Amino acid sequence: MIAQSAGASADVTIDPGYPVTRNDPNLTRRMVPVLEAVAGKGHARSADLVMGSEDFSYYQQQIPGLYFFLGVTPQSADPNKAPRCHSPYFYVDESALVLGVRALARLTLAYMGQ
Repeated sequence: MIAQSAGASADVTIDPGYPVTRNDPNLTRRMVPVLEAVAGKGHARSADLVMGSEDFSYYQQQIPGLYFFLGVTPQSADPNKAPRCHSPYFYVDESALVLGVRALARLTLAYMGQ
């Protein structure tokens, strides 16, 4: 209708995007202690819901999944003011990557029952 009102025509395709990314509650309960053991008590916490979606959600439709964020903002920076990941000013404190690798390894071992 909008295109017609301007004397034009339009073909519109609506892409529904990715499904909602939802952590499996049982898997999350099982893995939070693992993350706390790696990061330290009080450093693994639930985040507020976000509107973003991720192609990871397709995996979660098939098997229980756990999607988590790794804080990579330098300790000297205010996380509320730090540039977000799609900003050209985004900066990663690379020492956090060691913690991320450790977390993924420990989560994998815990998931496999070791």
